[in-house]
Formats: sequence, C-alpha cells, structure tokens
Amino acid sequence: MTLKTTPLFEAHEALGASFTDFNGWNMPLKYSSEMTEHKAVREAVGIFDLSHMGEVFISGTDAVKGLNTALAGDFSKMSIGRAKYTVMLTEEGTILDDLIVYRLGEDRYLMVPNAGNAQAVSDAVVARTEGMEVTIVDATADLSLVGIQGPKAADVVAALGEDFAAAATSLTNYRVTEILVNGNDWILARTGYTGEDGFEIITPNADIAQLWERIFSLDIGVEITPCGLASRDSLRLEAGMPLYGNELSTERTPFDAGMGRIVSFEKPEHFVGRTALEPLREQTPRQVLIGLTSDQRRAARSGSEILVDGKTVGVITSGIPSPTLSKPVALGYIDAAHADLDTQVDVDVRGKALPFVITKTPFYSR
Repeated sequence: MTLKTTPLFEAHEALGASFTDFNGWNMPLKYSSEMTEHKAVREAVGIFDLSHMGEVFISGTDAVKGLNTALAGDFSKMSIGRAKYTVMLTEEGTILDDLIVYRLGEDRYLMVPNAGNAQAVSDAVVARTEGMEVTIVDATADLSLVGIQGPKAADVVAALGEDFAAAATSLTNYRVTEILVNGNDWILARTGYTGEDGFEIITPNADIAQLWERIFSLDIGVEITPCGLASRDSLRLEAGMPLYGNELSTERTPFDAGMGRIVSFEKPEHFVGRTALEPLREQTPRQVLIGLTSDQRRAARSGSEILVDGKTVGVITSGIPSPTLSKPVALGYIDAAHADLDTQVDVDVRGKALPFVITKTPFYSR
C-alpha cells in the first residue's frame, strides 16, 4: 500500500526526518531525537506537521442540531470563537472517535477528527444529519495543519504578523479565530495535545509550505525545533491525554475512560449512543482507565498485563520512560475493584513482574 504524504514531506526530508507509517500516512517520527524534541516543547517551542488530521465542516441552520445528534457533547450554548472537546459514539455507546469542534461563525463549525477516523467521522455525520438543513464538507484532502507547542509558542505566533500578534494576545485556551492570508482564511486556534501552551494553524495545502518556512526563518531569540510523532506521543502521555487506538476505541465507553463529564444527557436531541449509555450512568464500569508510575527503570508498554497477586486484572494501553519526570509512566485499564489511588500492582514487562503504583493523572502539568 502506498502511504499518503503531507504537502510538507519534502521539507521533512530536507530536515533529516525519519518516518513512520501512522494510519496510512508517512509521517515524521523524529528529526534529531525524541528526547531533544520532547525537551524543546517543555522548555521552549516545537513545531509539528499534523496535516494528517481530518477537517470536516458543518454549516446551515440545523448545524447545532446536527452536531448534537451526531456527537455526545452539547453545542447549543457554544459561542462563536470557542472550541470544544467531544466524542463521537457508536450505537453501542462506545467511542468511534474523539475530536475537537470549533465554532467559526453563526452557523459554521469545523470538526477535527483523528487521522485514522476522519472518513468514518465524515460519513457518520452525513448519515446522522440526513434530512436536516446542513451542508457537510470534508476538506481533509484540501487543508493542512501545523502545531506550535511550548512555553514560547505565543512568541512564534506573534512574530508571524500583526494579525497573528493580536490573536496571540487575545486568544485564550480553546479559542479560535480566522486570519486572512494570501486571500485565504487561515484558522488559528489555541489548542494542542502536549500539556503545554500552544496553537494550531490550519491553511489550504498551497499555503502550508509558506507557513512552515516562515516559522523556521524567524529570529525570536529562542531555538525553534521541528518535532515528530514520537515526542508528540510522549508529551501527550505525560499530560495524561488519551490516544485513540490505545486508551479510546470502539471497545470502550466514555465512562470506562473517565470521560462521562463530556457526555450531555440534558440536551434535547437524541444523540447516537445515548440509549446504550443511559443504563450505565449510575453503574461502575467493569474496568476503568488509570495512571501508573514506578521507581523501576523499565517502562511498561502497550499490551503489558497488570497483575495483582499474580492474577491479570488489567492491561497497559500506553507507557514510556518519562523524559520530564525521569521515571516510567503509563496509562491502562484495570478492574474497578483494584483501581484505588496508591494501590500497588505489578506489570508484566517482558516476562518480569515489576512494581507500579496507581496515581493521579496528569503525570505532568505546566
């Protein structure tokens, strides 16, 4: 199978990136080292090509009704310029995708689903809004996305021009605006997936190379580091953020993942998955998502079994040696009976039971 590439592929090659297959996309894994890139985002600023992500617009007089039917969140009180994290569910109440919705105008919204689920989300929104006064446009193939993440992210954005400087000051977390560049609307949002301050910029494909080159030509008194998916994963894990395909899947409900708060049962629309979730509202899930840390050096990895008294009671979904905390951290699902904070468990790491302790997440917060 031929892998898809983003419009910045040649720029990544020129920077010496090593690549990986991520949901059918040939994406930069790292440029220098994961540790260097991770540290750059925690201490200064890192730049990510996220053009594999999906972009699906929904507009029209029934846009809110459509979103409230297709997704689990409530968008009826969402003001223009706001962003909202939400999930799309299956009829069984499990997670089809987690995504961010941006309100760009009176009846105009943008959904940004995960790369591997973009088509499924687009198709589901079309099906779930049938008969409504909405227009659905899947612009995934036409748009690109760059993430600017780290304590100095606002400095980078401000240096891009007068309108960007104003937005870097006025936009607070989970806010969005549009800026006219080259006759095209660029979307600028104060969002990210690293646990740091950050921005994401969506442009037409034809404009993204200009943005990328402009960023790396800036002289703002701090090094601007290109970052790949390896550091993005370690950053999000330290911040306790779930990854679709690991912590989130069609095998897990929002309640399993500790995300029941983002499901709205109060909105008037009957959203897909509601019937299945209603009986679960007052029940404790069989397994719940937890964080774990260890004083051992070896990290748990996805698929490692969680043990209590030698019995398997759960599974690790993500694990790394934390670059920031200098110890292993992990997320995983465990039987609810063993999920209390400070519970001592073992994790089977390559046939050896290593001690871990259940702890609060996020492991790191700025």
